[in-house]
Amino acid sequence: MSPAHIATIRVRYAETDQMGVVYYANYFVWFEVGRVELMRSLGFEYRELEEQDQCFLPVVEANCRYRAPARYDDVLRLETRVLNQRTSMIRFGYRLLREVSDAEPALLAEGETVHVVVDRAMQKTALPERFAAALRTVSAHTQG
Repeated sequence: MSPAHIATIRVRYAETDQMGVVYYANYFVWFEVGRVELMRSLGFEYRELEEQDQCFLPVVEANCRYRAPARYDDVLRLETRVLNQRTSMIRFGYRLLREVSDAEPALLAEGETVHVVVDRAMQKTALPERFAAALRTVSAHTQG
């Protein structure tokens, strides 16, 4: 298993529904936070990839398995990993846990997103080597 980047999230009131439970789609917003922060921890940003290299990473597949609800004001730990990387594809994995005092964190959700590397014309292209090399340092399974 590859090392995870850890981000801390505190659930805002606006992220919950009428029952005080986090609305399901917000997990995907948090997954984006996780992968952006993972990339930043490796020394690069999405903006740089898009502006300088004309490379984009659209989500082509996303899933989330909900285990327990997150609620307003919970402190969450989001673990983000690179699960698989190929020349034009990256698969990220996520685990969202609620911090519990004096106990093991509670697993709330697990998910994955798959991204294809494309140019501005939405044609598949290779991830620039400097980004690919950085991701390989944290990738669980690297393939060419």
